[in-house]
Amino acid sequence: MKNLLAFSGGVDSSALFFWLVEKNIPFDIAIVNYHTRATSDEEVKYAKSLAKKYNKKIYIKDCFLDKFSEKEARNCRYKFFEKIIKKHGYNTLITAHQLNDRFEWFLMQMAKGAGLKELIAMGEWEERDFYKIYRPFYNISRREILSFLNERGIKYYIDESNFDKKYKRNLIRHEFANKFLKMFEEGVKKSFDYLEEDLNLLFQKDWEKHQKLYKFTKSSPQIDIKKVDLITKELGVIMTKAQRDEVIKTGFSCVIQGKIAIDTNEKEVYISPYMKTPMPKEFKEKMRKEKIPPKVRGYVYTIENGQCKMEN
Repeated sequence: MKNLLAFSGGVDSSALFFWLVEKNIPFDIAIVNYHTRATSDEEVKYAKSLAKKYNKKIYIKDCFLDKFSEKEARNCRYKFFEKIIKKHGYNTLITAHQLNDRFEWFLMQMAKGAGLKELIAMGEWEERDFYKIYRPFYNISRREILSFLNERGIKYYIDESNFDKKYKRNLIRHEFANKFLKMFEEGVKKSFDYLEEDLNLLFQKDWEKHQKLYKFTKSSPQIDIKKVDLITKELGVIMTKAQRDEVIKTGFSCVIQGKIAIDTNEKEVYISPYMKTPMPKEFKEKMRKEKIPPKVRGYVYTIENGQCKMEN
């Protein structure tokens, strides 16, 4: 098992680095330098020094954004992580998300008007297309992480931008989440445990899968859209509310972000990567007889003609 740690030099990832070392869990590290703060270069130097001292491979990405936003920064680093994972054969991306992050997300989604799946979106493990995400600190609070660092005298950096309340997440963090967790940390942990159990019971993965082609039996639009949401997330696309509404409006027959094909026959919903490719008449007739809906046929054709690699 090859593990890649998403490292920044901040509180959480620095603690996670040394926690993994103490647990004798093998890993290498990847760090992104956005060049937005005075300490950015120092954090990369810190990462290099840890990699050298503990004999870890290190991957570094310089990411220059025209206008910095958390969304664009996230897109940049995950493209980088996934490129490394593919090229070097890593199985797991380890991230330092913790209880405070989960609670902040919960409050942000609640402010938008979200359902259970969106509220509880950051579990310990997450399946991605060709790797898994592991969050060992997912139920550990920032308070506990700081205690871990201070007890061991571990160096870490503070990102000053995390205190700027012009960003919604920082406002929620400092005005609501941190104060609430300080008073009710154990209750929040227990609530997340119960909510995860409920989520697993409600949204069991009762679909069939062949490579990246999914299908499940139709139920009601309200239930089916939840399954579509989970599957598209596995395929690397997180749908917006507007996109979910569009899927329902089109009768589960559309293409999301030009990437994911969703289509149906009388009994089943099909989902796959969207591929527009010429297909011979014989193949189209075969698909018609097998009741494979049109929008996923391009992907089925690539599978049957050996253009897609088989899953392990």
